[in-house]
Amino acid sequence: MHDEPVVVADGLRKRYGDLAAVDGISFQVERGEIFGMVGPNGAGKTTTVECVEGLRRPDEGRVVVLGLDPWRDARALRERMGVQLQTASLPQRIKVGEALDLFASFYRQAADGNALLERLGLGDTRSAYVSQLSGGQRQRLFVALALINQPEVVFLDELTTGLDPQGRHAIWDLVREMRAEGATVVLTTHFMDEAERLCDRVAIVDHGRIIALDAPATLVRRLGAEARVVFEVDGVLADTSPAPAPSRLSPARAGQLNLASLGVLDGVLRVERAGERVVVYGQGDGLVSAVVHALETDGVRYWNLRTEQPNLEDVFLALTGHSDAAALGTAVTVAGPVVH
Repeated sequence: MHDEPVVVADGLRKRYGDLAAVDGISFQVERGEIFGMVGPNGAGKTTTVECVEGLRRPDEGRVVVLGLDPWRDARALRERMGVQLQTASLPQRIKVGEALDLFASFYRQAADGNALLERLGLGDTRSAYVSQLSGGQRQRLFVALALINQPEVVFLDELTTGLDPQGRHAIWDLVREMRAEGATVVLTTHFMDEAERLCDRVAIVDHGRIIALDAPATLVRRLGAEARVVFEVDGVLADTSPAPAPSRLSPARAGQLNLASLGVLDGVLRVERAGERVVVYGQGDGLVSAVVHALETDGVRYWNLRTEQPNLEDVFLALTGHSDAAALGTAVTVAGPVVH
C-alpha cells in the first residue's frame, strides 16, 4: 500500500472554449516526495493541480490521490489532504485564532493551532484580526490552515509569493520538516531557486503540457549549459573584430578591453556585453582563471566579478523558448552566435 504513488494523474485534459489549459498531462508523485511544477504564467500549472485536488473536473483523464477518487471520495480525501490556494480570502473581522479553530472543527483530527502559528512566525497574531495582517502574514496563515488537519499530502500553490526573504526561508524550512515527518508535498512556483532548493523532482509545464520532468540536478546536467563569468568594466570597449592571436588578450590600448580577444581564450564559447556589463560564457575548470589573468595582464579595471553556474532557470529558459537576452539589453556577441 505504501509503495503506491500518492498522486496519479493520467492523460488530464481541460479546455475553456478554444483554449487547452491542460493538454494531456500525466505524472505520478511518490510517497514522501516534494514534487514541483514550474512554468510561465498561463502554462496550466494551477488548473492541473486543481484537477488533482478535485476543485475542477478534467474533461478527460484519470486522477487518484492516496488511492481515492477526488470526486467520488471527496469527503474521505479532504480529511487526509491539505490545500493552500493561489488566491484565497477570509472575512476581515475574523481573528487568526478563530480562523484556525474554525478550520480545525472541519476535521476529525487537528494539529495544535498555537504550535503551528509559532512554527510559521505568527505566534503573536492569534488575537489579531485578519485585516490587521500584512500580505506575508496572510500568506503564512493560509499555509497554517492547509496544515491544520495534519495532512498526508499537501498542495501548495505559489506558497511564498509576497513573502520577504526571511519569510521565504521559514516556509522552505517548514516544507522540509513536513517531508521529514512523512508528508508528501506538491507545489507550484514561479521561483526557479525555490523549486531547485526544495523539490526532489520538477515538472516544467508549458502550453498545457509537461515538457520536462526529472530531478533539478539531472535537468541542469542534461542541458549542458555553459558557466558564466560576469563582471563590469570602465570606459569604452575596444574594437570587437577577431583578435589576431588566440593566445593572448590584445586590446587597442593598455587598460582597454577587447571582447574579441576574450572570445579566443581557452574554454570561452562566446562573450556578450551590455554597457559596462560583460558576460563570458564557457566551460572547463580554467575558465575563471583565464579570464582574470587576461584582464589583469592588460591592466583592465574590472569590478563585481562573479561566476554563475548553470541552474534550473537556464533549463526553464531553454525549454520554454524564452531568451535571457532581454536581461542583457542590446547585446554585442563575439566568438560565435548566441544560442539558447
